[in-house]
Amino acid sequence: MSLLVVGLSHRSAPVSVLERASLAADTRAKLLQDTLASEPAVEAAVLATCNRIELYADVDKFHAGVAELSTLLAQHSGVGLEELTPYLYVHYEDRAVHHLLSVACGLDSMVVGEGQILGQIKDALALGQELHTAGRLLNDLFQQALRVGKRAHSETGIDRAGQSLVTFGLEQLAAGEPVAEWAAGKRALVIGAGSMSSLAAATLVRTGVAEVVVANRTQERAQRLAEILGEAGGVARAVPMGEVARELARADVVVSCTGATGLVLTAENVAAALGVAVDSAAGAEHATAAAGRGAGAAAGCPVLDETVVVPAARQAGVAGPAGSMEQHGAWADNALAVAQGRPRERAGVRGGPVRLALLDLAMPRDIDAAVHRLDGVRLVDIESLAEASADAPMAADVDQVRTIVSDEVAAFGAAQRAAQITPTVVALRSMAADVVTNEVARLEGRLPGLDDKQRAEITQTVRRVVDKLLHAPTVRVKQLASEPGGAGYADALRELFDLDPQTVAAVSRADLNDTPDGGNRGRA
Repeated sequence: MSLLVVGLSHRSAPVSVLERASLAADTRAKLLQDTLASEPAVEAAVLATCNRIELYADVDKFHAGVAELSTLLAQHSGVGLEELTPYLYVHYEDRAVHHLLSVACGLDSMVVGEGQILGQIKDALALGQELHTAGRLLNDLFQQALRVGKRAHSETGIDRAGQSLVTFGLEQLAAGEPVAEWAAGKRALVIGAGSMSSLAAATLVRTGVAEVVVANRTQERAQRLAEILGEAGGVARAVPMGEVARELARADVVVSCTGATGLVLTAENVAAALGVAVDSAAGAEHATAAAGRGAGAAAGCPVLDETVVVPAARQAGVAGPAGSMEQHGAWADNALAVAQGRPRERAGVRGGPVRLALLDLAMPRDIDAAVHRLDGVRLVDIESLAEASADAPMAADVDQVRTIVSDEVAAFGAAQRAAQITPTVVALRSMAADVVTNEVARLEGRLPGLDDKQRAEITQTVRRVVDKLLHAPTVRVKQLASEPGGAGYADALRELFDLDPQTVAAVSRADLNDTPDGGNRGRA
């Protein structure tokens, strides 16, 4: 069996395609079950975030696996296979391992070095374990990815190579001005109380905004976040979603990051708050954008799921999915200046001062893209952040992380190859033990006068001889099997000792039953 990944991400597909292809939680579960029911795959896991959808599988046929996984992604995403195919990428065996470890370290993220992907990988593994679609290979791989990602962040300065999307987005809104100076005295409206929204609110408090207003569909959670922000020294209050229009008219900065299936702020909402008219071009763009959301909009970004609140303002010195407030502050203070490739600022087409700055971190988008046509409005969204991030300078730490990834890929491959020969070695030792038992029984028949002590001594002596004869070759064959191209040693061992394939298979099945997650092992 071999590892295969088929997917699309912000590097291969435009945001419009990613938006339509987003997968809801129940869709991800159905995708995994259908993948396991397909002929080529015996294990499956899906990594679905705002910026990527990747299907991992243990397959027995490469070409059939690619075709089946591509078809399944198209069926469950709602994007036709013909339209989806040009944006898909494929990684196989060691390249697939390298890809996931790079993703876990933040090397493949929209903003290099962000750590939120680790939580998403953990969620992907948990879903595979819950549905029993992740077997030994994918359990080992995803757990290794989590370890390598944590190692990269602890041993290198990869965090300095990039910034959180919140910090990066605020820098783009500030358009070259120091964020603290730009934000000072402004009123901010944060829509949503999930992990990213909490981080945004904490960052705004730290940069010195005059007030943060939190709006959320669950009032209690908005109130709790406002209280945490107040404890951190900010001025904050909570409002119900029904008051967003009123607060929008008072705000200077808006950050929206929800799991909503439709637009949270339309061009008409923003125009009404500013007292300006929506021109016909903006209206047409709004209609096109709304139509383009398609079936994929039925899934909110899994990262932005509002079922988990991360009170980032309270996280001083405490590790969490979004990191501590101090750590986030360090990212802001040490952020790399984006000297090249400013995003499309999307300021009002008629020029003039920016009256309202909008940061949309949701996927699918919360804020109507047509607002960039309104006078006095600047919009930065996921798409424009991707454009700016692509040209951001890389830190030297990235090279160190790449070295870590390469070393860990080699170690993972060696461990997997060595594990593949283990059932054969166990079967060989089992056969040897049977030979000892049978020969001792024959000896007892020929020498019936042996007492218990003599019989035990003879049995132990024969076992020691067999163990010593097998020790060196079995240790050596494991070493050879762990090297690239070492897969053939297991076959050679089975041929040389005429081992029963069914016995080897039985050992493999027993080994799978001992997986750390208690039996989540894919299809046997």
